Amino acid sequence: MAKTELVVAIGIHLYEVERPWGEVPGYVQVSSVSDVAVDSQDRVYLLQRSNPPVVVFDSAGKYLRSWGSGLIHDPHGISCYGDSVFLVDRDSHLVQQYDWQGNLKLTIGERHRPKFQAPLNAPTDVAVSPNGDIYVADGYGNSMIHWYSPEGTLRASWGKPGKEAGEFTTPHAVRVHPDGRVIVADRENDRVQVFTPEGTYLTEWRDFYHPMDIYIDKDGMIYISDQIPRISLLSPDGVLVGRCRPCLYTPHGIYGNSRGDLFLAEPPTVDRITRLARCTQS
Repeated sequence: MAKTELVVAIGIHLYEVERPWGEVPGYVQVSSVSDVAVDSQDRVYLLQRSNPPVVVFDSAGKYLRSWGSGLIHDPHGISCYGDSVFLVDRDSHLVQQYDWQGNLKLTIGERHRPKFQAPLNAPTDVAVSPNGDIYVADGYGNSMIHWYSPEGTLRASWGKPGKEAGEFTTPHAVRVHPDGRVIVADRENDRVQVFTPEGTYLTEWRDFYHPMDIYIDKDGMIYISDQIPRISLLSPDGVLVGRCRPCLYTPHGIYGNSRGDLFLAEPPTVDRITRLARCTQS
């Protein structure tokens, strides 16, 4: 891990830029990094499109374990709910739930059975609501969001190809706000759309260039990465309150920990995790 001399500001906070972050042992390969997530114990999960697909660190960046080889073939998105880890296996057309040690608990979708405008067809991301419901961005082969029960039963789907309200051109990321709203990065339409938990369109936020990922902190503040590359900070009602350029390459993934640090997944040129460590005196 290397602390740089760079400092960025997002809203009222300053962050020291550390890259690469995480102590990777020599026998573990890191390449084709796709995403990053943090669980309730502040363990950090690096997701990569190579073996092993999942590399786990403690909060200080010490290597803990790796897993997923032979189970996850095309890792794309990752999210945590408590100590559960939800992964999108894009070209296998699956969403899977694991415990932090890599034991499979739930599978949504049929391996190698893509469906057009029905679950699933090259999905991109997964999120879990405060009540445990699961939302999947079905974004490459389809233009939809799917809503599942905690047990994996499909409740509803919405969306179709297009540029109008409630339509998508590559829904690339999905997150659920603490108040239940479903927030979707509609990448090629250069916007973020907001829905009720049941899929009713509420509003959209623009001034993004190909938004890539979304992270929502415990205060309901919304962090959005895009291909400028930059990070934008929005208030819960969508007002822009901060913006920075913390990395050289597109942050394909963004997630935060309980301390307020942010972690960025930077593929494909550098293949690393960058940490934005929140300064105690901003």
